[in-house]
Amino acid sequence: MPSLTHDEALSRAALVAVEAMEVDLDLDRGPEVFGSRTTITFTCRRPGESTVVDLRPQALHSVRLNGRELQDVLVDGRLRLADLAADNVLEVEATMSYGHDGQGLHRSSDPADGEDYVYGHLFLDAAPRVFACFDQPDLKAPYTVGVRAPEHWSVLGNGGATQVAPGRWELARTAPLATYFVTVCAGPWASVTAEHDGVPLGIHARRSLERPLREQAEHMLATTRTCLDHYHRLFGIRYPFGEYHQVFVPEFNAGAMENPGCVTFRDAYVFRGAASPDQVLERDNTIAHEMAHMWFGDLVTMRWWDDLWLNESFAEYMAYRTSAEALGAPQSWVSFGIVRKLWGYAAERAPSTHPVAGSPAPDALSALQNFDGISYAKGASVLRQLIAHIGDEAFLAGVRDYLRGHAYGNGELAEFLAAMAAAAGEDLGPWAGAWLRTAGADRLELTRTGTLTRRTPEEHPADRPHTLDVAAFDHGREALREDVVLTGERAEVPGVAGLPEGALVVPNAGDLTWAEVALDPGTVAALVDGLADVPDPVARTVVWTSLLGGMHRGEVDPRVVVDVLESAWPREDDAAVLSRVALVVTGTVVPLFLPPAEQAEAMERVAHAADALGQRARGASGPAARAWGLLAARVGARALRDEARLHRWAAGADLPPELAGDDDFRWLVLRRLAALDALEEAELEAAQEADRSLAGRLAALGVRAARPTPQAKEWAWSTLAKDPELSNYGALEVARGFWVAEDPAVVRPYVGRVGDLLARLEPRMGEDALSRVATALHPKWLVEPATLAASSELLAREDLSPGVHRALLDEDHVLREVLESRRRFG
Repeated sequence: MPSLTHDEALSRAALVAVEAMEVDLDLDRGPEVFGSRTTITFTCRRPGESTVVDLRPQALHSVRLNGRELQDVLVDGRLRLADLAADNVLEVEATMSYGHDGQGLHRSSDPADGEDYVYGHLFLDAAPRVFACFDQPDLKAPYTVGVRAPEHWSVLGNGGATQVAPGRWELARTAPLATYFVTVCAGPWASVTAEHDGVPLGIHARRSLERPLREQAEHMLATTRTCLDHYHRLFGIRYPFGEYHQVFVPEFNAGAMENPGCVTFRDAYVFRGAASPDQVLERDNTIAHEMAHMWFGDLVTMRWWDDLWLNESFAEYMAYRTSAEALGAPQSWVSFGIVRKLWGYAAERAPSTHPVAGSPAPDALSALQNFDGISYAKGASVLRQLIAHIGDEAFLAGVRDYLRGHAYGNGELAEFLAAMAAAAGEDLGPWAGAWLRTAGADRLELTRTGTLTRRTPEEHPADRPHTLDVAAFDHGREALREDVVLTGERAEVPGVAGLPEGALVVPNAGDLTWAEVALDPGTVAALVDGLADVPDPVARTVVWTSLLGGMHRGEVDPRVVVDVLESAWPREDDAAVLSRVALVVTGTVVPLFLPPAEQAEAMERVAHAADALGQRARGASGPAARAWGLLAARVGARALRDEARLHRWAAGADLPPELAGDDDFRWLVLRRLAALDALEEAELEAAQEADRSLAGRLAALGVRAARPTPQAKEWAWSTLAKDPELSNYGALEVARGFWVAEDPAVVRPYVGRVGDLLARLEPRMGEDALSRVATALHPKWLVEPATLAASSELLAREDLSPGVHRALLDEDHVLREVLESRRRFG
């Protein structure tokens, strides 16, 4: 079915205005279909003309326009409406199919108790899979929703829900919403409710997660209260959508979705076992991110998808700012640097890089490709540069003016910049052209004589001013800190030339700007002995992102990364750095960038580093020591080759106290045993029997796929290709385990078959879910010239969607980086 184009959206918005949406859903028709009745009240500016309404039903029962029954009007997912009146009422009744790919109205069964759960994820263009609508962000309307559900279910949605009869719920009329924000969440939820400052609050999850939900709900509610108060102060506008529910739902493709009044989160955020501080911080940050959207995105919505940065960049920046300012977590900027910016720089290096703002979105589906590290991490960094340029007072004044001027409507880049320029008292056009409308990351390099240079990508020329600092560290002390405003190609930084030879010199040490930092050779040489002693965690983060980025660019030998990890990582204090660096080294540096003959030894060195961190934890006390012990065990479970120790861990022996009875950790250990071909079928079956949860069922799929035997790979491939019951999460788990094999001969026969499998999956999976599977299924793990040839053939196919092609293109780029690194460093 064709995706709505921007030109079509402009024409439709010029013709019609939606006054009201009434939606009635019958969720009590079994596990495969639901009933949908929609009444759309809308006006037409030029009576007599025609338009289309979006709908993708399993069966269409009736269409009535202004009391007139219409026949044969559904074509390619659109109802064609002719001879419109000035005032119109469209009534549509249809039977719809539940989704099992995380889009539309997704239905999932929890094997822990056999209960089913339904949630709506109508982003990006999935609303027509639930009800008839004008599916574009600038045709907002108030919604009145009714729901029939099994009598033991409860129902949540954008408006406050009231049970009016057994199995019958009515949701309060909403403020004007874009179609992609509408949601209904139904099932036998476990719930914790509260109220703050007149706003009813709720935290909800599957019934089988009730115990951890209740244990963790007060922390989440405290975070919610603090964020709500903080945003009221910052924006000067009260929360505008009535009740505020946060629902942790199964098999969710993203981290969360900012549905007004009813935010949905992936339910992995309700921790079944031990949670490290960075995991808790990530959840707090996600709560803050989605709440920021209530103003930027929900109250004021982008007019079209080419301005999605107005939603995501703002929420990304505001979440980290709020975590640092209001939640008492200054380390959130460390997490931003090592997690989000690492993701964003990778997206910037890829051939699919694009500007932060105004990236072409000719149709709705193509916009999905730009929900990446550029729209999030780079966009947030650009906002930090804007604040450095105009000041925080002017920035907040511009934000308030923009929100007040477009409340309950739509906005776009020019209007946002106009508000900022008025508050700052200066023309921001040149600044926006360089930072927002031009792709690419500048490269910053500082010589030991003190010359800071800026090199702009040749393919994306721009004159970007950088506000940053330069710091140097020597024997565990800060030896230099200089603020710099770089407005040309070079600037002299005083004090650098006089630094000791072994000092570590770090441009952009405060991580304020967006630029690839190239460390000088003397600093790289000093990292093994000196990085752990750098007292500034943000500067350490900048060093790690620079080191890893340099490896991808073919400038840093991957062995240096392993050397630095072995020496500095066990002495790191920040949980986010510990977690992310180890994940990148075990998941990318060793299995991809190092030659196969060196990988086993490198993993042993990582395991030794994990043991060193564990020993450090045992010699300390308090929350930090508990976090070190937890992270040490998790990294050891990914890196160890000691099968006896892994089997003891799987049996629950010799574990840190925090991991006693932790099912998720046991699955991590079992996956490592499977990869080593050291897992017996009886042991796997016993684990499945002990953990009959949805998470356990999914983990078992990944463990089976990771076994390095021809039989296991054939099972995994066949499951992906032929199992119609496989959900989006199930497919992703199998795909992530598939290429695990120390002997490449086991998986080499499948390299040329990836395209056919993806084409087969496309009819039953939405583009969002399938793009994630395509990323995992790309055969880059076999670093061979033949794989590159197969990847090129994959990209030449014409039967794969744009989103899948984009995912494969980015993975092809990684393969090329790895091949070049191996050629250069042998």
